[in-house]
Amino acid sequence: MPIQQSDVLYTAVATAENGRDGRVATDDGKLDVVVNPPKEMGGSGAGTNPEQLFAAGYSACFQGALAVVARQEGADVSGSTVTAKVGIGRNDDGFGIIVEISAEIPGISAEAARDLVEKAHQVCPYSKATRGNISVTLA
Repeated sequence: MPIQQSDVLYTAVATAENGRDGRVATDDGKLDVVVNPPKEMGGSGAGTNPEQLFAAGYSACFQGALAVVARQEGADVSGSTVTAKVGIGRNDDGFGIIVEISAEIPGISAEAARDLVEKAHQVCPYSKATRGNISVTLA
């Protein structure tokens, strides 16, 4: 169920200039980056790109969800890392994205790690937002 405006605890605000070949900055100045299309898409690749920014946000959010689930399960995920790979390609409507999430969790079995990752995928806000809209694979 979607949250209501009255449930919002924080709102991030970012503004882009010139789309994929320009600049993106947050209203508080904490993020201010040049964006350029990657070389693979005909760009200069000089700056970051929206897919890298999405991958950074998704991996950080998922890491937080993993920590929440681990606390609930009594598992130790200290030293763990989460990697998000965000791909972009052509589809029937122009372009679409695809995501692969992987986690390295030292000190626990592969089966226990997989269980935690699957549970984190159910509670991660990014996972919830993308569910049914794009392909997200847990690796």
